[in-house]
Amino acid sequence: MEKQTTLKPEKLEVFRAMLIQKINELLSEAGKTVSEMTNGKENFPDPNDRASLESDRNFELRIRDRERKLIMKMQEAIKRIDDGVYGICEACGGPISEKRLLARPVTTECIDCKTKQEKMEKLKGE
Repeated sequence: MEKQTTLKPEKLEVFRAMLIQKINELLSEAGKTVSEMTNGKENFPDPNDRASLESDRNFELRIRDRERKLIMKMQEAIKRIDDGVYGICEACGGPISEKRLLARPVTTECIDCKTKQEKMEKLKGE
């Protein structure tokens, strides 16, 4: 049996709004990146300048890919809010502290379980 969240509906709406706002900000930045990369105004005859531009673009695309993954995690968090299980640790079933959720709204584990997981990963050398 899955536990239900202990967060009040008002708090859940605050987290939902925060997640939606962040998603919109990231999507806006991604849109700017696409328009900047497709405007085609760069014409660098110097190979070093072209290499520098390519390097910058690759870095920008890596950032956008990380942001895409974060957006997916945020959408999953919103689904957990909708399903009534937001703020419940997937490992132990206990509540995730509001302080932790404010710091990392996409988290799925309480601080104790996350700390244990990280220690195990360190022991395994991951």
